[in-house]
Amino acid sequence: MTDYARHEHHDFLGAVGQALADVSLQSALVRLTDTLMAGNRRGYAALADSGPLRDHAKQIKEHTLAHLDKYLEQLEASVQRLGGYVHYAADAEEARRIIVGIAQQSGCKHAVKSKSMTSEEVHLNPALEAAGIEVTETDFGEFIIQLAGERPSHLVAPAVHHTRESIARVLSQHVGHPLPDDPKSLALTGRRLLRDKFHAADMGITGGNFAVAETGTIALVTNEGNGRLTTTWPRVHVALVGMEKVIPRLADLPVFLKLLARAATGQTLSIYTTLITGPRRAGELDGPEEFHLVLLDNGRSKVLGTPFRESLQCIRCGACLNACPVYRRIGGHAYGGVYSGPIGSILTPLYDSVAENPHLPHASSLCGACQAACPVKINIPHMLIGLRELQHHAKPNRWERLAYRLWREVLRRPFLYRLALRAARLTLRPLARKGWFSKLPGPGAGWTDVRDFPAPAAKSFREMWRKL
Repeated sequence: MTDYARHEHHDFLGAVGQALADVSLQSALVRLTDTLMAGNRRGYAALADSGPLRDHAKQIKEHTLAHLDKYLEQLEASVQRLGGYVHYAADAEEARRIIVGIAQQSGCKHAVKSKSMTSEEVHLNPALEAAGIEVTETDFGEFIIQLAGERPSHLVAPAVHHTRESIARVLSQHVGHPLPDDPKSLALTGRRLLRDKFHAADMGITGGNFAVAETGTIALVTNEGNGRLTTTWPRVHVALVGMEKVIPRLADLPVFLKLLARAATGQTLSIYTTLITGPRRAGELDGPEEFHLVLLDNGRSKVLGTPFRESLQCIRCGACLNACPVYRRIGGHAYGGVYSGPIGSILTPLYDSVAENPHLPHASSLCGACQAACPVKINIPHMLIGLRELQHHAKPNRWERLAYRLWREVLRRPFLYRLALRAARLTLRPLARKGWFSKLPGPGAGWTDVRDFPAPAAKSFREMWRKL
């Protein structure tokens, strides 16, 4: 596995180069994204009111974010009324400290985790391990990349960059003897290993797809059943949930459930939809003795009052990744952060720093496919342009500014425009081959590294129009 899946000090352009040269990754990305996009289209087509339903989901999100303080207080009161505990984490460090503290206070030594991008965001696993707590990812894809020491490369399919041969190598190294690379054997091995972990676990850690303010319910959407085991077997359950995941009422939940699976995998409904409403109560046979909800800020509140608030409507379905021509070529690791693809190009700079992630706002063709695929119609291209504008104002390029001023003067004077066209035709067209440049000097080299550049036309439109 190439090192762009692991390195901490991220080199975006270097990672992109490695990804483009990785033949197996290219094949895996096309296969996965084609399959998921086809499922997405089928899922929406089978839903007669998909357009109005998406609009309705967006309105719920807009309303919730406009009154987020009210709904967070209601969610806290609802969870506490059920006997659960609510913690607020201002940043990643505080989230780690809270969860490690819960484990130590409860005497937990073995934690199992359901798939959670939020826990990846705060780098929870290393903190638990440093405190002497064994932690195991129980989603099979997450389990593989945990053993391999890598990061997820897709919101829905974290191990998309692996083939069955590489998965067999990872598992063989873990169990200490060679395993065949057929999917059934690998799945059975994973099941056996993970069942042992579930039996030993005294803490279960999950994220939360949605948190219902009205009832204090945490909704988990999974396809493997590991989320259900994680929340019902261990005696302590911790749900680490981004504060933007709250929705007002239980009646709002079906709106999102109808859209989430269709957008993510094309399913009508995910195989497991688990609703957790507090700890185990008297007379119940399963469920945790303790339930803790950790609500994570980590940069979200500072986005609320900005033009980028719409990004907080994201329900982490991965549809924009599958539709994006850039993600489909470079995969998730090239983006450097936990969140990849078009939405990751917004979230990572906003949660972290635009200055520390200068390439991400430009990792898009602005084609609009991401917005068309998004179940809540987030205007991702508009926000990417907004981030580019922030970069421009923070660090203006004097040569770029000069070029735009010159171009403005040329466009304002027709005779200058005609003169520039003639000069370009006389000087550049003879150097082109069959009407195209395959290599340009200076800043133009970045364009011709990946595509040809058209030579000036033999006749301008105005000249052709006069002739007609």
